[in-house]
Amino acid sequence: MSENDRRGMTAWLDRARAGEEPGEAAPLLRQRPRRLRRTAALRAAVAETRLRPEQLVYPLFVVPGEGPMEEIPSLPGQWRLPVERVADQAAVAWDSGVRAVLLFGSAARKDDDGASAADPEGPAQQAVRALKDALPELVVITDVCLCAYTTHGHCGLVAPDGEVMNDATLGPLSQIAVSHAEAGADLVAPSDMMDGRVAAIREALDRADYSQVGIMGYSAKYASAFYGPFREALDCAPRVGHRRSYQMDPANRREALREARLDAEEGADIIVVKPALAYLDVIAELRVVLDRPVAAYNVSGEYAMLKAAVERGWIEERPAVLEALTAIARAGADLIITYHAPEAARWLREG
Repeated sequence: MSENDRRGMTAWLDRARAGEEPGEAAPLLRQRPRRLRRTAALRAAVAETRLRPEQLVYPLFVVPGEGPMEEIPSLPGQWRLPVERVADQAAVAWDSGVRAVLLFGSAARKDDDGASAADPEGPAQQAVRALKDALPELVVITDVCLCAYTTHGHCGLVAPDGEVMNDATLGPLSQIAVSHAEAGADLVAPSDMMDGRVAAIREALDRADYSQVGIMGYSAKYASAFYGPFREALDCAPRVGHRRSYQMDPANRREALREARLDAEEGADIIVVKPALAYLDVIAELRVVLDRPVAAYNVSGEYAMLKAAVERGWIEERPAVLEALTAIARAGADLIITYHAPEAARWLREG
């Protein structure tokens, strides 16, 4: 910009600040992005990311026994559900526009091997059948892991020296997946992070004549600090040690690409990134390099932080929730697993 142009711009700005007509300098602003933000209809017409209720997956916690549902203290608005109450809670989500749920089961009695996870009459398996009876069109996804069924709280079998055994865990995981498929699950979601478990589960499902059941693989599941409320909900925190030897290091991005490619090659139909908000860059990268849907898990700690801020009056819930979920979709997630699902779906339908 020449000195004369600079002086002209300065004079124009001075007149504009004083509320005067900008005069002949106004044509200098030929690019005005604000034109397309002027009204709600314009903003909607040019929105680059469109969040839809159908993208949302609602997690549900199923517990043994009967009785009332129990609110989870660290997850306000979320519940431990006896099997008899699961369909009611899913129906609330369905009526709001949510079309998929992710079931997490737990054991009445834990043991070192987590054998009850594959029990055909376990809470998760019973819940799948109840959901399919009540809402046949609902997409039912089931978590496949051992942590909520074992005394040690790890996602795999544990050797006497404390090491979480990879290959020995693949058989039990496959048995769990087949038991969920037998109950009527549409997708099974192994969240354990054992190497090779997608291939093992795919083979087991196909051999059992469940080739139509898909796999939603937790490919990039990080050893995150944001899982605390979830572990309280299912009482599945490790009793000894930690999960950093099998969950991913939060410092790593390229490793996520490798994990996702391996799971895709082994037969995963959908790839999961967990957590979501702290790993938007990973979601974005996987969206570019993969040829299948990417899901992101807006995890319990992310949900609880937002809820706590809302309770204290620091932020407004509806716009904050929709902004967070839009960010996850904008990064490239096709599906978003979130505890906000019923409310967010209702808000989206209301417009």
